[in-house]
Amino acid sequence: MPCFLYLLGLAVFAQGTSEFMLSGLLPGIAADLGVSLSAAGALTSAFAVGMVVGAPLMALLSLRWPRRRALLAFLITFLLVHLVGAVTTSYGVLLATRVVAALANAGFLAVALATATAAVAPNAKGRATSVLLGGTTMACVAGVPAGAFLGGLWGWRSAFWAVALVSVPAVVAIVRSVPAGEGREAVLDAPDAHDTAHGDGTTGAQGPTGTPGAAAVRRAAGARRELRALRAPRLLVTLLLGALVNGATFCAFTYLAPLVTGVAGLAPGWVPAVLALFGVGSFAGVTLGGRMADARPVRLLVTGGAALLLGWALLALTAGSPAATFVLVLVQGALSFAVGSTLISQALYAATGAPTLAGGFATAALNVGAAIGPWLGGAALAAGLGYRAPVWVSALLVALALVAGGAARLSRSPRSRACVPAPPRHP
Repeated sequence: MPCFLYLLGLAVFAQGTSEFMLSGLLPGIAADLGVSLSAAGALTSAFAVGMVVGAPLMALLSLRWPRRRALLAFLITFLLVHLVGAVTTSYGVLLATRVVAALANAGFLAVALATATAAVAPNAKGRATSVLLGGTTMACVAGVPAGAFLGGLWGWRSAFWAVALVSVPAVVAIVRSVPAGEGREAVLDAPDAHDTAHGDGTTGAQGPTGTPGAAAVRRAAGARRELRALRAPRLLVTLLLGALVNGATFCAFTYLAPLVTGVAGLAPGWVPAVLALFGVGSFAGVTLGGRMADARPVRLLVTGGAALLLGWALLALTAGSPAATFVLVLVQGALSFAVGSTLISQALYAATGAPTLAGGFATAALNVGAAIGPWLGGAALAAGLGYRAPVWVSALLVALALVAGGAARLSRSPRSRACVPAPPRHP
């Protein structure tokens, strides 16, 4: 893997930390800004909404720029709004910075996915994806606890300063390592199947002059080309499966604390350890999944999905045992992110003609799941179904994903199944 991908992963780590760290900072923010705890909690919701809405919109906007310019614009914006958030005394300004940070995060992740997969061999999209998503899992393992620690030591603003500081090496890496014209022009200038060659070697799509007007035409053609590619049934099914699996992941993860204390009978002090254990499993899953996703994606998805369903059911049934809870939390973290990261890489394989928009829509699908899953788990708790109920909801969501994936595969004709392109292999 190119070294700069790991520094892009560092930026994703900073962004993941920013997304999740407020859970440990809300009391300090509420007290400092003079707002209620529920108003402080709206900062998390604002970020989630910004991610869902911003991922496709920012990806579409970024089609006008070379990848290096887009990555720098999104990352520097993300860095600057954290500096503003660290010094503001206004709740309204802080809320606005969370929305802008989410838009920048969504755009950066979409372009970073396209950049990562363009920088590696055609059959290594899974490994490249796992490097970036490894930053998100490390945010769960180290970033969120570190943010909470800094917040307790020097106040919540220090966590915002730290996120901005961690983003700086990635800015340097992008300037030094991502080519100035990387990817975007190649995508926009590539002729469609209906383009005709002129005698001078140019095509109808490119035009003979390279004038600003011709560049605008090429950008519009590139955007239309990517939008057309998004209609592929295989891509739409993959995005649906990603939303369902990620919904299951965050449904159970959000309500692990009451499960640990109310069902397993552990003291509240064990909760951070259990959450970190889930994070360790997720990092292992995204790493190992990235190594398998390119060569055996269907086997990984089918076997991993079935194991994921079984694991959620076992956790719901055996949550009264602390030992079983520890083991299954680790295993489920690994399975959830192995399957989830594989689905993202398969979305990129399914939309090679729309690498940036596919990454944006994959990001949006995952965040739709991250929003709907906890909401369904909360509804189950509100209905009085007990602390095991969110885990059963996770099992149900994975079951729906398996049914949807199986139905989609069976609905294809034998000929179309045979013609589905597999990830290319090197001789």
